[in-house]
Amino acid sequence: MMNPSNRNLWVDNLRSAITVLVVAHHSSLAYTTFAKFDSKVYIHSTCPIVDTQRWIGLDIFQNFNDVFFMSLMFFIGGLFLIKSIHKKGAINFLKDRFFRLFIPFLFLGTLLMLIAYFPSYYVAYRSTHIIAYIKDFFIIEKWPVGPPWFIWVLFLFNLLFALFHSFFQKVSGKAGVLLSKLKNKPFAFFLMVFCVTFILYVPIAYNVGAGLWTGVGPFDFQLSRIVLYFGYFTSGIFIGNTDFNGDIFSAKSAIVKNWWLWMLLSLTIYFILTISAEPLTQLVNDGKIQAFNAWMIYYGLYTASCASSCIAFITIFRKLFNTGNHWLNSLSGNAYLIYLVHYVFVIWCQFFLMNFNVPVFVKFMITFMVALALSWMVSSVVRKIPIVNRYL
Repeated sequence: MMNPSNRNLWVDNLRSAITVLVVAHHSSLAYTTFAKFDSKVYIHSTCPIVDTQRWIGLDIFQNFNDVFFMSLMFFIGGLFLIKSIHKKGAINFLKDRFFRLFIPFLFLGTLLMLIAYFPSYYVAYRSTHIIAYIKDFFIIEKWPVGPPWFIWVLFLFNLLFALFHSFFQKVSGKAGVLLSKLKNKPFAFFLMVFCVTFILYVPIAYNVGAGLWTGVGPFDFQLSRIVLYFGYFTSGIFIGNTDFNGDIFSAKSAIVKNWWLWMLLSLTIYFILTISAEPLTQLVNDGKIQAFNAWMIYYGLYTASCASSCIAFITIFRKLFNTGNHWLNSLSGNAYLIYLVHYVFVIWCQFFLMNFNVPVFVKFMITFMVALALSWMVSSVVRKIPIVNRYL
């Protein structure tokens, strides 16, 4: 493992924190008020296990995450790519990404999802017939991808970057000059991130629907967000090609120094977003506003929430978490495998808790803590294998 002193600790800690949020996010989905289970084709359910106990507080929590955290994950995924390809060369870079991303996604991801989704099959059919389950998994459910969808999409973006890295490097140099000018202009920086987010997300989401997924086999992706994710990934490449620790994300830059304002702004905008849907719907029903205008207001708030939350998390971790210790370093080193394996423990834990009459928040916390602890433990053990530690 690389010595922590050679790493950007705040970026490592940010990536780890988002991974923990992913585990918490999936742990909450069984208990949201909008959760529903489709017993005919369980993959059409909002989540693999749906409990009878619900709490609207978890709706608010999971939606806050959903607005921004995968965009931020793709931004982090692009942050060090230009430096990586310069260090390794294009061929070795692609080889490394193939073994680090594609192989774990296709083989380990498929095996893990086969284990993870079995409780859904049991709830739907009350059957423990393994062969029937495997046939259903690949034929009826059409090879559910689960959380590893992020890994294959990230591999695709890496592949495109490697093929066109000369273009990315040329453009990123010009973008870096522009970004450097914004380090002491926080409002202009926010406005730029907001506009980019709006342009990349809203036209597609409005026309195809915000929740539409598509793909072939395990190669699923959210159609409404794929361009947005590529945009954030590319933004990470652009910023990563600059001295971002000494420039735009310098501890002395106005963007980072105002971390607490970004936090307040992100929470305020998300609060307005949360309470806006019902009044906007009522205004449309009363004929006081056109549906298109209402959607644009809502999407404007949505993209502002995404932009402000991303900036808030970046600046908070740059300012307050640019350090390491045993636990933080361990979490950082195991974050990738935690992301890859956690869904198994989340779903099985939710399944075992279904018949327990305890407060819903207790169920959520048990699921979250058990899934995080077991995923972390499994990762720590598996990464003692040299070939696994090399790539994962």
